[in-house]
Amino acid sequence: MASESCIFCKIVRGEAPAAMVFEDEHTLAFMDIFPVTDGHTLVVTREHAENVFEASREVLEAVAATAKRVAHALRDTLAPEGLMVFQLNGAAAGQTVFHYHMHLMPRAAGEPLLLHTRVPGDPQRLASLAETLARHVAR
Repeated sequence: MASESCIFCKIVRGEAPAAMVFEDEHTLAFMDIFPVTDGHTLVVTREHAENVFEASREVLEAVAATAKRVAHALRDTLAPEGLMVFQLNGAAAGQTVFHYHMHLMPRAAGEPLLLHTRVPGDPQRLASLAETLARHVAR
């Protein structure tokens, strides 16, 4: 069930903006507005589930499939040395938005390992990168 106050539910409903990369029946992928690295992308469920324990198997499989598509687009577009893929469950694990989502974070050797930042990304860079990634995912 959707949550009225959840920012990701608002994005799903089109009530909040997002630099969209991909969407299908079960998922959305968009740029994190507080990116830790260039290309930091989120894959979220359309259906509100707070965490992995609440999400259905079908939705979890769809998130994994979308993450793989977006991961290939990130690799082809940004050529990172690595890609960190992670998902957090509960405040004690670092979850800050309580709507099931997965992070895809391009990485370079020697970068500090951070999960979150509160520094907003450049909106033009996020939009441009989302457009480029969307073209690659659509292939």
